Amino acid sequence: MLHLLLAVIYLSFISLGLPDSLLGSAWPSMYQGFGVPISFSGVIFFIISMGTVISSLQSDRLTRRLGAGRVTAASVCMTAAALFGFSASSSFWMLCLWAVPYGLGAGSVDAALNNYVALHFASRHMSWLHCMWGIGASIGPYIMGYALAGGAGWPMGYRIIGAIQLALAVVITASLPLWKRRAAGDAQKDGHGAPSKALSLGQVIRIPGAKEVMVAFFCYCALEQTAGLWASSYLVLQKGIPAQTAAGFASLFFIGITVGRAVCGFLTLKLDDARMVRLGQGVIAVGVAAFLLPLGKHAALVGLALIGLGCAPIYPSIIHATPGRFGADKSQAIIGVQMASAYAGNCLMPPLFGLIANHITVSLFPFYLLAILILMISMHEALLKHTGKGM
Repeated sequence: MLHLLLAVIYLSFISLGLPDSLLGSAWPSMYQGFGVPISFSGVIFFIISMGTVISSLQSDRLTRRLGAGRVTAASVCMTAAALFGFSASSSFWMLCLWAVPYGLGAGSVDAALNNYVALHFASRHMSWLHCMWGIGASIGPYIMGYALAGGAGWPMGYRIIGAIQLALAVVITASLPLWKRRAAGDAQKDGHGAPSKALSLGQVIRIPGAKEVMVAFFCYCALEQTAGLWASSYLVLQKGIPAQTAAGFASLFFIGITVGRAVCGFLTLKLDDARMVRLGQGVIAVGVAAFLLPLGKHAALVGLALIGLGCAPIYPSIIHATPGRFGADKSQAIIGVQMASAYAGNCLMPPLFGLIANHITVSLFPFYLLAILILMISMHEALLKHTGKGM
């Protein structure tokens, strides 16, 4: 039964990644039909991001009331409805409307699933599950591309992903007894439980180490998103690398994250979560150095791949360490604010570098990444000091 539950959770993580890259792959085919500028994708992205922040902050209350399995099933249903809504939209304001449940569903399921796995499964599963997210995020554009190439148009791409989400919601609903059995069994074995009431945001922030882990998570997601969005432009404009070559290596950045997480699942058998985070930060530092040092174009391309590889262990390792650092009774609340911090980093920091690149110079890209990395390292070390874990 444990293996069956794991299979459902793995499928859930693939499903979590499927919609994440759809807007970017479909928007070039969408925006003209809605009569809006191409830049308006940022409006949709912002609404989705705000929805994920709000639902992440509410995940503690929802999960205590409904349980992780029910929250996951309901969130996947909400995402499926939003995807079908996107496919049926005939005006831009309708896309904005459907972006609300799109974001709310994503934030709830992300926080609930991550906390459930952190509580009940080994660190290797957290790495491999986030590898599954990467697979889902990679498959989404291919499905959209298939719909576009076949002449069905972008609405069909959204419908296909929506149908997959709906089918998964049925599977998760059928597996709810397994979720409850696993949680009850571990609670009885370990003697951990949850407090009677959900923690408020103010209470969470006052927990020793909470502010540090929020900033560390903000920095990690800011670095990952900024690197993924702006690396190609930097390579082309600053290093003089052909656009097609830069685009190919930009894809290697995401492949590095996905493959790296598959490998990190095995490394966690030897290294604890704190050492995995430090390892990732060290590899990112080497990648950034390859940008900064006068080593030529090929070094910059390798540096980008190394940054992706270094990103691989950080997200899952910080998440998995949360119950051990803060206690199982507080982990859902802490992970909720971590997710909210992550989405805030995704939403704020890449556009900020866009302003820097536009008004100053794109050559500041590696310095921007380095500044974020230094802050992330300092916050992670402060977190270990405050919680006394993983030193």
